[in-house]
Amino acid sequence: MEFTGRIIKALEPRGGVSNRTGNPWKMQDFVIEETMGQFPKRMVFNVFGEENLTRFNIQEGQELTVSFDINAREYNGRWYNDIRAWNVVPATPAAQPAAAQPVPQAAAPFPPADQPAAQPTQANFETAADESSDLPF
Repeated sequence: MEFTGRIIKALEPRGGVSNRTGNPWKMQDFVIEETMGQFPKRMVFNVFGEENLTRFNIQEGQELTVSFDINAREYNGRWYNDIRAWNVVPATPAAQPAAAQPVPQAAAPFPPADQPAAQPTQANFETAADESSDLPF
């Protein structure tokens, strides 16, 4: 899965030593917010491994596309989602909304204010009724 947006928060890195293997580990959580839409969504994801943290070099304010996997885990009888990034790349311009481009306008549904609206006639109704359509009425 992928999510494109701006990094709004980089949380403090965490680390420790694995009880199972005895190897050190490091991970960091990031909050990303999509930059398009009226109601932007946010997601917290983590990057695991010091080599990945160094390779991705994620900073607050960056526009990124995050590829991630979702997994759930149980701890003390409760379940938690784990969203782990496996690839992070700069957002491409094609993935961003084209805010500066004008939207093509269709024919206006209403006539301009200085022109009177056309009044429906019986001929208009008869022509519409003669056209074949899939509607049952």
